[in-house]
Amino acid sequence: IAVKAGRSEAGARAAASHTGALANEDRTVDAFFAHHAILRARDPQELVRYAELALRGPLPQGPRMVVVSNSGASCVLAVDAAVERGLQIAPLGQATQEILGQRLPGFATTGNPVDITAALLSNNGLFGEVLPPIAQDPAADMFLIDIPVAGRGYDVARFAADTARFAQAAAKPVAVVAWQDPVAGTFRAHGVPVYADEQQAVEALAALWRLHRLRERAPVEASVAPVEAPADARPGFLSEAASLALLAAQGIAVGEHALCANADAAVAAWRRMGAPVALKACSTRLPHKSEHGLVALGINDEAALREALARQAQTLARLGVDDASWIVARMQRGLHELALGVRNDPVFGPVVMVGAGGKYVEALGDVALLMPPFAAEEALAALRGLRIGRLLAGVRGEPAADMQAVAEQAARLGRYALAAAGHVASIDVNPVLVGAQGEGAVALDALVELSDGVSEAARRAA
Repeated sequence: IAVKAGRSEAGARAAASHTGALANEDRTVDAFFAHHAILRARDPQELVRYAELALRGPLPQGPRMVVVSNSGASCVLAVDAAVERGLQIAPLGQATQEILGQRLPGFATTGNPVDITAALLSNNGLFGEVLPPIAQDPAADMFLIDIPVAGRGYDVARFAADTARFAQAAAKPVAVVAWQDPVAGTFRAHGVPVYADEQQAVEALAALWRLHRLRERAPVEASVAPVEAPADARPGFLSEAASLALLAAQGIAVGEHALCANADAAVAAWRRMGAPVALKACSTRLPHKSEHGLVALGINDEAALREALARQAQTLARLGVDDASWIVARMQRGLHELALGVRNDPVFGPVVMVGAGGKYVEALGDVALLMPPFAAEEALAALRGLRIGRLLAGVRGEPAADMQAVAEQAARLGRYALAAAGHVASIDVNPVLVGAQGEGAVALDALVELSDGVSEAARRAA
């Protein structure tokens, strides 16, 4: 469990003045922590709350929480907090509910949450009667015991002792909410983690569930053999054609395309593809073609193709670019546009991005960062956790997208990023067009930037 300050842009600037080497983009820090199964806390106080629960016993094996309280309102507050944090409130088993029904008054609730009501005041042994059957219920992965008020007549010491025995027997995380300091102190004296309110307790339980999932990551071979840069490589951007070729060499599917030197070659490529095509100028000096109007889409006749190429040639001349070729690419249909990327962080090394793609990728920022190496299953979970994840799963009768194909591409890209970390500065793959399940995904555009490391590799080769 760790605290890393500098979540906001202003906070990162302040951190840079003290610990410049660690003043990285916050999402990169999150990716590093996740990769190494480190649970991140917002501040030292939250770290202590997490640690108090984590050090007491096993991590939860699932997201299902059972709430037990003598207050109906506290039950509702706890349930709301749990749902907000992705935990589940599963009903207790029928056998457990029957036992509780025999031990609780008729107006109590026995499903989950379990409201034992004010009957606790007249029967101070009620905790000891209802907690044991709940401890072994298969619907429970963690427990929240909520005692908002315990005044005169309440045997708090007995409640705490019963709860401590319950926690030991359950062998699952147990958090207690006690608003009153004397009550909290009594529970702590019995070795039970205590929190000031439902929000804090549920956040700690949810954090332990996150930590369990981090520790259960699919094992990945950590050693990756370095890949040497081409002998003739130079620092800077590769052309789109060279970038796509690099991706294809790593087993990443790319869209059908042809590199053409002139209009006649472009027309021949269009005829060979037999479908509408896109025409894109291609040069190492044009990392962002669309900003200059150097991309034409949906071309399906020779005249339109020649006209588009002539317009682009005029633009290239105006820009002073005299080494351009053209890419003729088959127009392809799919369900969604996604994006993949790599950035070589100066502190943490290669970081892989997966997320929603298209021209609004920067504006929307619906992306997740992963630290390679990682399994495709981890990338798949990251995709499902994005805002676009619901669309990818299929809505309003639309088929589900082939997220598995994108996840596998992300894992391949991560392995390559590690192997080529010495000479690849960044990789931008956008869009990645994904089809329905089983139809795969293809990279339609890519931009690879080589670092100064290629010059060093060339010197060593010489």
